[in-house]
Amino acid sequence: MSASEPQAPSTSTEVRAVDVVVVGAGIAGLYALHRFRADGHTVQVFEAGSGIGGVWFWNRYPGARCDVESIDYSYSFDDDLQQEWDWSEKYATQPEILRYLEHVADRFALRRDIALNTKVLDLALDETTLRWTVRTDVGDTVSARFVVLAVGPLSSANIPEIPGLESFSGGVYHTSSWPHDGVDFTGQRVGVIGTGSSGIQTIPKVAADARDLYVFQRTANYSIPAGNVPLDDDTRATQKAGYAERRRLSMASGGGSPHQAHPQSALAVDDGERRAAYEKRWELGGVLFSKTFPDQLTDADANRTAREFWESKVRAVIDDPAVADLLTPQDHPIGAKRICTDDHYFETFNRDNVHLVDLRANPIERITPEGVETSDATIALDALVLATGFDAMTGTIDRINIVGRDGRSLKEAWGAGPRTYLGLGVAGFPNLFNITGPGSPSVLANMVLHSELHIDWIADAIAHLDDTGARGIEAREDAVDAWVRECSERAGQTLMPAANSWYLGANIPGKPRVFMPFVGGFGVYGQIIADVAADGYRGFDLLD
Repeated sequence: MSASEPQAPSTSTEVRAVDVVVVGAGIAGLYALHRFRADGHTVQVFEAGSGIGGVWFWNRYPGARCDVESIDYSYSFDDDLQQEWDWSEKYATQPEILRYLEHVADRFALRRDIALNTKVLDLALDETTLRWTVRTDVGDTVSARFVVLAVGPLSSANIPEIPGLESFSGGVYHTSSWPHDGVDFTGQRVGVIGTGSSGIQTIPKVAADARDLYVFQRTANYSIPAGNVPLDDDTRATQKAGYAERRRLSMASGGGSPHQAHPQSALAVDDGERRAAYEKRWELGGVLFSKTFPDQLTDADANRTAREFWESKVRAVIDDPAVADLLTPQDHPIGAKRICTDDHYFETFNRDNVHLVDLRANPIERITPEGVETSDATIALDALVLATGFDAMTGTIDRINIVGRDGRSLKEAWGAGPRTYLGLGVAGFPNLFNITGPGSPSVLANMVLHSELHIDWIADAIAHLDDTGARGIEAREDAVDAWVRECSERAGQTLMPAANSWYLGANIPGKPRVFMPFVGGFGVYGQIIADVAADGYRGFDLLD
């Protein structure tokens, strides 16, 4: 993969000046580089990994696959790119998505402005010039007028604090940093801790090779079969011919995909029509099941109809009713946590070599060199997979020392939870933008289109500053207060805060419990930020 060879990081102590520094070379970072450069700006991208691709560079665990249809999980900014790339499957795997992103990087000559193997350590504001000094772990010091944090909401691994973990004598693998050469579990006794999205995708693949697989489950999760199929030439041609309308519907939708919810309440239709609607979404596969009816996540009775349909489907494929009981969530409405997308996950528990360990009844007490000790058993293992997810939304940002006005760090400013205006700006941190993070639809939307939406808004804002002679743009504190309140009120009108999810930071001990995404819908959000811009960037101070 010569096109992906990591470039040598700079070790110069000279302070270099650019217009924009972008942190991260994933989906958002690549488009940011392309758009800002096309607008005539000098741009430097810093990427901690040895290759581009962001989450799709790191997440190489077996079974890793996107839960948004391939045709939609792709850039819309260039129609030639849309027409020339052929997706092989309805839901693309990690290797194919990474190939696509590498193609984009090469097609638009992006690599020359990306420094790989380079982690940003410090961002410090000069309040006189409104420029940011950016320092990296390899000695780079860059002065930038603007900084764009394109680090992604799911990029900081959550390593559980389990006594004795470091003593385990076998292989330990986290799904977010899987060995690039893969792992051969043939004939091994393997434990998987975690049954969120990465665990649900990994478990069937590992079960096929392992001698014995022990699944350590604390919380059961809802998952929908992907219904994945190969895409033939006729299907691709039809999809490409309809791209313009598909994109229009996606941008106006709740989640960045072209599929529309049923026009009526789940409770306003008869049983037959309701079941047919759920069946159609089940066949579509993936996360959009939670958007079958418009009131599924706002009305408990409507949500119950979705849960009952889901449960009937899942119990039908699990042989042991007791196992089915354990795999059926009891603690949150369906869709209040992100619905997972799987490939015969539930059927995997019919295999003789797969053993479900209920951590609610038998918690892990410690890990020993030989395996895992629960409250009632000792389980010998050769390998351990940590499918324990991420410190979502803010974890990677917290690891950068970002210092704004009056020497105040962003970590201090967000001590009680993240506070943004529109998910884009933070009071006290002028000319600093965050992409697809807290205060935006974030992971509730198609991340490719969401990234484009944010980058285009920022690029237009910079052009407005240049047209008016302003040096900077900064969110006002009152606008931040109002937006945080609006996000909280919108979330409170749904069932989503009822789940102890990573949307709230509930998977990270000590993290403030704040519902972080904007739940009003992708299309609604896009209109809000467009209106703010049209109104002279209402809620922002334009700084002379």
